Amino acid sequence: MLINLTDVLTSEGKVKEIQAETELTQISSRMGDFPITEKTPVSLTLKNLGMNKASVEGRMDLTLGMKCDRCLKAVPEKISLHFERQVAAPDEPVEEEEDSQVFMEGYRLNIDSLIKNECFMNLPTKVLCKPDCKGICMKCGKDLNTGGCGCDTFVPDPRMARIKDIFESKREV
Repeated sequence: MLINLTDVLTSEGKVKEIQAETELTQISSRMGDFPITEKTPVSLTLKNLGMNKASVEGRMDLTLGMKCDRCLKAVPEKISLHFERQVAAPDEPVEEEEDSQVFMEGYRLNIDSLIKNECFMNLPTKVLCKPDCKGICMKCGKDLNTGGCGCDTFVPDPRMARIKDIFESKREV
């Protein structure tokens, strides 16, 4: 969704509040595709900061359908976004470090691109279905939260592998 910022960028002291719906249905990244299962409208406050400059402050809550990092069950992950960016008119010289101009298309603000970027920055580093999730068996793939699988889970110490080889080669038959 594009929002025209011409009047905010050109009117000194102008403040405008907007409720906008985003058209995003999923967030796609290298980690996978996460469908948006719930979302609230984006609440935006647009303030003029001087000639051809404005601040964009926004809030939004959304729920992404993610998978548990241990057992791969579907987990709804709620993300609350709060952001503040400064934007400038397209004919205004921009400092090279400014990344907020990526969201501007002429005098219009691309809300979907802004929300997508904020989601990337707020994605959780670890998603668990419950804090004590046991995950899946490394041998048979059974969900260990539902019970044991009976697989041998002994993992020998790799530092002792050479000594084990010596004892096995000296064994008399």
